[in-house]
Amino acid sequence: MLKILSISLLIIFGGLFVFFGNSSPTASTKTKSVLEFKMKDIDGKEVALKKYKGDVLLIVNTASKCGYTPQYEGLQAIYEKYKAQGFYVLGFPANNFGGQEPGKESEIKEFCESKYKVTFPMFAKISVKGEDQHPFYNFLTAKETNSKFSGDITWNFNKFLVNRKGEIVARFSSKDTPESETVTQAIEKYLKEK
Repeated sequence: MLKILSISLLIIFGGLFVFFGNSSPTASTKTKSVLEFKMKDIDGKEVALKKYKGDVLLIVNTASKCGYTPQYEGLQAIYEKYKAQGFYVLGFPANNFGGQEPGKESEIKEFCESKYKVTFPMFAKISVKGEDQHPFYNFLTAKETNSKFSGDITWNFNKFLVNRKGEIVARFSSKDTPESETVTQAIEKYLKEK
């Protein structure tokens, strides 16, 4: 009887551990690169990020009603400056900070195109932190998958620089403007790598 009870408890607690241990979004240790993800673009079409293999990427969580929103202009400027060399800005709208991205994708797209003439790839709105954090941002911020630049997204317009191999090589805060020397020197460094 004691043996049956012990086995039953083991099964129950083991099952609870498996269920609850994996219930929150976590970075898969099997995923090694941002290029392994598939994301929906601002128009709802699925995009395999592997299409950017061989390119340098600046991944940015964006918002339309933030004090940092004018960074769209700088993001567009660096995209235009470096795109011929294989550089892309990837914008990910998020409403995690002060409700500063309340709109639907169509409204966000219209705002970005009309106000800032954005032509760089924009993606569907996702959560970049918290209980409902998208697995892509979990990968970007988790210590297991990004030990050098891990940590929570602190505000809108945090930036991750990804090299041509799909590796995260730098992280910049909201205060680091896209056209700052810090950001552009890092972009130029990784554009030189083939």
